[in-house]
Amino acid sequence: MTLDETRPIALIGLMGAGKSTVARILGERLGVSVADLDSMIEAEEGHPIAELFEREGEAWFRRRERDLLERVLAGPVRVLACGGGVVLDPASREHLRRVCRVVWLRVPPEVAAARLAGPGPGPGFAGGHGRPLLGSGPPGERLTDLLAARGTLYDATAHLRVDTAGRDAEAVADAVLSALPTVAGPEAELRP
Repeated sequence: MTLDETRPIALIGLMGAGKSTVARILGERLGVSVADLDSMIEAEEGHPIAELFEREGEAWFRRRERDLLERVLAGPVRVLACGGGVVLDPASREHLRRVCRVVWLRVPPEVAAARLAGPGPGPGFAGGHGRPLLGSGPPGERLTDLLAARGTLYDATAHLRVDTAGRDAEAVADAVLSALPTVAGPEAELRP
């Protein structure tokens, strides 16, 4: 049995994994609506994520993210790029797993740091700016810490894992599309 192909595709993973870019490509290829949770929060609140974190705190942001996630998934969105920390909220994890086909875009911290430092290693990967959880230290070290804290949560939430290192955004989208039909049931452990 495969996961219902009508379920939205949700992309999770560290910042720098390419979630926003790959979501846009998937939406274009499939001819479906796409949403980016972080961009939507910025648009609705009228402030960048970094400012919201500083002003309101992470707990507020996670509640806001959870509310928006539920609202977005109740609508016509078919591909969703989630913020890197969406898995920190148990209700968000459960909702994603129940409603979506969840794909963890895995990226080594050093590759994510390189992508965030500039325009990216290949077509379509955007650089990083305004990432509140990177702090002021070396991005590679902070991303390593974030992956250590979130890795088991990404793994427990995902139906599918796709490695992004050594692939441009188009190739990552290819890998997602080719692997999705093979995912069996909500407890699938496929790890291409």
